[in-house]
Amino acid sequence: MARPRLALALAASMLSLASCASGTGSGGGTDLAHVHGLGVDPADGTLYAGSHHGLFRVTDDGIEGPVAGLEQDFMGFTVADEGRFLASGHPGPGQPGPAALGLLESTDGGETWTSRSLAGEADFHALEFRHGRVWGINAMAGGELVTSSDLRTWRTVARVQAYDVAVSPEDADHVVVTTQQGPFATEDGGKSFEALAGAPALALLSWADDGALVGVDAEGRVHVRPAGEDAWESGGTLAGPPEAIHAVDADTVYAAADGRLWRSTDGGASFSAYPAE
Repeated sequence: MARPRLALALAASMLSLASCASGTGSGGGTDLAHVHGLGVDPADGTLYAGSHHGLFRVTDDGIEGPVAGLEQDFMGFTVADEGRFLASGHPGPGQPGPAALGLLESTDGGETWTSRSLAGEADFHALEFRHGRVWGINAMAGGELVTSSDLRTWRTVARVQAYDVAVSPEDADHVVVTTQQGPFATEDGGKSFEALAGAPALALLSWADDGALVGVDAEGRVHVRPAGEDAWESGGTLAGPPEAIHAVDADTVYAAADGRLWRSTDGGASFSAYPAE
């Protein structure tokens, strides 16, 4: 059980994560508002940022978007495969649909979206796709963790207030979630959970394809557990409370904080504004 002060700090950070206050994005004054999810398209290495005002493409040259002019609120976002994205959230101005859009899928890089399930029933604030399975944290159900292998039928894994989820690149049943009591892990697909040994009080986390597990606490301090190791190493500190984090590999980590995007090329030890200002 985390100390009460840590739990309160994490809860305050999560309230910030759930809010939709506007802000200014990095690069050319593009207004990204609040970024809820980050992902890299393996087709070309382009970073995508799901935000309160739409989905944005981000490269070294700048920020483009919102993609297809869609100003939808992307509360949850993840890249599943080349040009294939999964998302959740709320309709944008003039957009039809229920207040909570459930699970959406795009197979053309975010140009068009199709409702797959749970429209009006789920508002996923975190989504993760690996091993042919999607994991989601449904804010409408108090943050419970659910999973689906066909994007239509869902299984409730844990009725706890979870904030973020990461899945091992090597084992489909090895999953870590963050909670007010700290990170918890399951190695049996959710049948049982145990506190993640030695882990700091993380708010957000991301499991890189090469096995590095990267997390950030409520105050923006980054922590890294290298592939094949049990001990955590301290990394850099973001410019403010974290909004999203995505680890590509042991070297490259993207993050959103303070209304801007950040990139690390040294495994989270330091971050600079991305795109460069």
